[in-house]
Amino acid sequence: MPLHRIWYSPGAFSEQDKAALAENITKLYTSFGLPAFYVVVLYLPVEEKNYFVGGKKESKFVRISVQHIARHFPSNKTADQFLDKYENVLAPFIKERGLDWEISTVAEKEWVRLDKAVPYDEKDNVIG
Repeated sequence: MPLHRIWYSPGAFSEQDKAALAENITKLYTSFGLPAFYVVVLYLPVEEKNYFVGGKKESKFVRISVQHIARHFPSNKTADQFLDKYENVLAPFIKERGLDWEISTVAEKEWVRLDKAVPYDEKDNVIG
């Protein structure tokens, strides 16, 4: 149930890039045992005229928000390990292309409501 929102300037990613990045993000989660169909990646283009960083227009910035609903990190060390792996997945598409980026994660499953049964055991609610 990880939701990845990726805001970017148009032209930063081709359709092939978006498909490959979404596949690689999904593979990261399946390597931890999460079913692939839980992973959602949304690409949200923002026109340069609407993209500001530090009060100035920006065209080379990618903002990523990752929301973990069903799982959480048991420690800062685990979160750092996950983010290191996540950054490695992103690198060919963002860092290695000279784009600036920022990632934030949100993991407050207690504040989420679903229209179906919760798909995890409380004792097994850890990523990584």
